[in-house]
Amino acid sequence: MEGRQALPMSTEFQKDSDAAPGMAGPGPLAVVLHVNGHAHKVVIEPRTTLAEALRGPLGLTGTKIACDHGACSACTVWLDGLAVASCSVLAIEVGERPVTTIEGLAGPDTLHPVQEAFIAHDAVQCGFCTPGMIMSCAALLARNPRPDRADIEQAISGHFCRCGTYPHVVQAMLALGAGKKGTSRE
Repeated sequence: MEGRQALPMSTEFQKDSDAAPGMAGPGPLAVVLHVNGHAHKVVIEPRTTLAEALRGPLGLTGTKIACDHGACSACTVWLDGLAVASCSVLAIEVGERPVTTIEGLAGPDTLHPVQEAFIAHDAVQCGFCTPGMIMSCAALLARNPRPDRADIEQAISGHFCRCGTYPHVVQAMLALGAGKKGTSRE
């Protein structure tokens, strides 16, 4: 994260009387984020994106920040069950909505079927885009257990993979849609 400054973590919260109604900031404030099934109180500046809050105070570094303006989808997480670019959402806007990151997609000792399929079909190369791509593919699979090629291509269309793993991602998802466990390459 060259050129980025860590946000200062202040223990002083902004008093409600200091801001106009409906306004937050300019100083740090406490918010509660519901991430991976747990409530987390964090102190952040109002300008903090969800991606920054996940990676910084919460230490969930599986969410990657690449473009920082919603163009590459490396930072994709689920917000209220929908795949979103977390660099384009302010953390203070999340409210009570649940957030799921790549760390919360499966259990501590298990992989999600999409993760297994990505491994089996060699859809992981450098790994930078992989968490976001997996989150989008898992969201697709949750809404459509038998996606076709067009569905898969649409789901990953906003992702920028410098290694070009798109054909492998499509094959992994087609295998899942066909009911294959994804344990061996086709």
